[in-house]
Amino acid sequence: MTVFQGHEQVVFCEDRASGLRAIIAIHSTVLGPALGGTRFYPYASEEEALADVLELSRGMTYKNALAGLDHGGGKAVILGDPSRDKSEALLRAYGCYVQSLGGRYVTACDVGTYSPDMDHVARESRFVTGRTEAAGGAGDSSILTAFGVFQGMRAAARRVWGEPTLRGRTVGIQGVGKVGRRLADLLAEDGARLVIWDVDDAATARVVAAHPMTTVAADTAGLLAADLDVYAPCALGQALTDEVAATLQARIVCGAANNQLAHPGIEKTLAERGVLYAPDYVVNAGGVIQVADELEGFSMERARARAARIYDTTGRIFELAERDAVSPAVAADRLAERRMSEVGRLRSIWR
Repeated sequence: MTVFQGHEQVVFCEDRASGLRAIIAIHSTVLGPALGGTRFYPYASEEEALADVLELSRGMTYKNALAGLDHGGGKAVILGDPSRDKSEALLRAYGCYVQSLGGRYVTACDVGTYSPDMDHVARESRFVTGRTEAAGGAGDSSILTAFGVFQGMRAAARRVWGEPTLRGRTVGIQGVGKVGRRLADLLAEDGARLVIWDVDDAATARVVAAHPMTTVAADTAGLLAADLDVYAPCALGQALTDEVAATLQARIVCGAANNQLAHPGIEKTLAERGVLYAPDYVVNAGGVIQVADELEGFSMERARARAARIYDTTGRIFELAERDAVSPAVAADRLAERRMSEVGRLRSIWR
């Protein structure tokens, strides 16, 4: 069942000539214009797409708040197979709809879209970020997404083992695409052992070529059955089901995927089993930090410094969770809501 969660605006977009079918969801503009990527995915139905964009846009509100950005949360989904349906005309038609919102929503890349796609969208809209470096943009946001997840994982390691390093630990990465591959690089450099799985054999081959000691699991079940210290879901959402939460042997869950919890309450099961869950929208905020910086005139040095703060934010959330006897997910929500309340009210002051 589709659930609206205080969303300000939901826009259905269609352009039959180009084949565009899209949904833009603005969850909140309390902290500023809604910022979030555009996902291009072959949803089974419009209902499924709507449920996804509503959940993703809400997550962006909390992600942007905890990342310290002056942006609210929004998201867009384009229904279709990007390998077959994506075209310049479709992307530019989508850009017209983004422009029609007058800056209430700023878009960027997500699953199925890339910086060159945003260049096409930007030909019809001023409210686009995550563009190519040639167009003056920040380029691939997976760079700082992976960096931020790594910082969150270091904070979790410090909480569990007393040291902010993954050296000597075994990390299982589900999904080694744009973000997972870069996370594997950072972990290998830190001295971690890698176990990976991806539906795309070419993706796993690239990681193995770069890090020959990597173990490739036969499937997701094989990955979860491995003797892991850390489980990093880096594919699509809802990786943490009741079954996974009840059987997972890793001490830490920290990954790049959005909406990792299949339903509310799973984080409690993890906590009861002694598994530390790093809320996904906290640790995977590096990408949105990167594209938000582009709106100021991009500086990788500045954006990376901001993304490095994910380590401190994640650590603070763990401390608040212990102090208040709640899960890290609840502690993160409370911290985000506090910022939205304290900072968001300033928009009502007459200037």
